Amino acid sequence: MRNSPELGQGRTALVAGASGIAGSALVALLAERGWDVLALSRSGVARPGVRPVGADLTSPESLAAALAGEKPTHVFFTAWSRQATERENIDVNAALLRNLLDALQGSPVEHVALMTGLKHYLGPFEAYAAGEMPDTPFHEEEPRLPAPNFYYAQEDELWAAAERQGFTWSVHRAHTVIGHAVGNAMNMGLTLAVQASLCKELNKPFIFPGSETQWNSLTDMTDSGLLAEHMQWAATAGQAGNQAYNIVNGDVFRWRWMWPRLAAYFGLEAVGFENEPRPLEEQMQGMETVWADLAARHGLAERDLGRVSSWWHTDGDLGRNIEVLADMSKSRLAGFTGYRRTLDSFTGLFDRLRADRLIP
Repeated sequence: MRNSPELGQGRTALVAGASGIAGSALVALLAERGWDVLALSRSGVARPGVRPVGADLTSPESLAAALAGEKPTHVFFTAWSRQATERENIDVNAALLRNLLDALQGSPVEHVALMTGLKHYLGPFEAYAAGEMPDTPFHEEEPRLPAPNFYYAQEDELWAAAERQGFTWSVHRAHTVIGHAVGNAMNMGLTLAVQASLCKELNKPFIFPGSETQWNSLTDMTDSGLLAEHMQWAATAGQAGNQAYNIVNGDVFRWRWMWPRLAAYFGLEAVGFENEPRPLEEQMQGMETVWADLAARHGLAERDLGRVSSWWHTDGDLGRNIEVLADMSKSRLAGFTGYRRTLDSFTGLFDRLRADRLIP
């Protein structure tokens, strides 16, 4: 059972990262619920009922020009920029948020919702799952890890701006997000759909790329639509502000249960973990021409394999040697009752990808 809609009359949402998995789901949800929506991305997001804002978050001048005269009441920040090191991640991604909030000084901002993730508990990519970590399921009150982490830097920027500018805030720690976006750096749903489509094309089995631990352990994921509902809930439910929350679907599963069901959707033979991980970066090496030919033959919308797959990110998620899942009790007790079944999140996404001609 999903939360009843919060109508948006009189509210203006500014969604930063509007072309990404989380941002596009937020734009759709808020527009559907009657908000005035400003969709901010480098190129601007054009869709009915939404005002595109083309701006560069790295440039205070670009933001000042793009937002001149705009009066958002709620800000939803889902943007990030992947850098080579965590030190660079911290410098760049903290600045993205700081630049936007600085540009909104003087605007009637009531609430800022920041999307982060479970690397809050696991550590950054370069120190991922290294050293001692909290036990699963992860709880929001766990102390920060000693390793540098751009999520921590963004939280610090958010809190300082809230104190300075007088808005309430929320932080939303998602696990791997299942949603619809092209050209996104962290997109397991589309990546697995592309893997399956290439396996179908080449008459190969659908081979699980990850670790024995991930194959056998419990895990969870986050549907982008549910994440959007959660961010809107925290931004509009008075009792929910000034808190950090985990946000996952609410079910748990094992990949040894999920993988054959994903294979069945595509009519493929499922092959699970055998002896060692078989990363997608190795399995899918040299597939660019195969994908381009397949896309041309089926009239697909995107012929560039790099735009529809993020092998490295899916390998990282499925290659972990620890169990990863998050507790949702804090949100439940605060009044959020949204839920998704992860299998439905996958198959619903696959249906949409086919309808949009992104997979055959």
